[in-house]
Amino acid sequence: MMQVAKWGNSLGVRLPMALVHQLGISEGDELVVVPATRRAGAAAVQVSREPSKIERLQAMRRYRGVLPEGFKFDRDAANER
Repeated sequence: MMQVAKWGNSLGVRLPMALVHQLGISEGDELVVVPATRRAGAAAVQVSREPSKIERLQAMRRYRGVLPEGFKFDRDAANER
């Protein structure tokens, strides 16, 4: 359970270190916060960490998609509008 506090013109919560370590987050990371199923007497949110640009690039490098047999890239067809 966390308490919401006023910080300037905003509201904020402090994350417990156990959650910080579990999510693998650090200062400056971006988080996705969405409403979750409401619990009795308390609002609930779901928090996840957005992958960094470097992590997204690494994931794209690991991806080795299989192209259909006979596939040939056509620049003109790709750029048609």
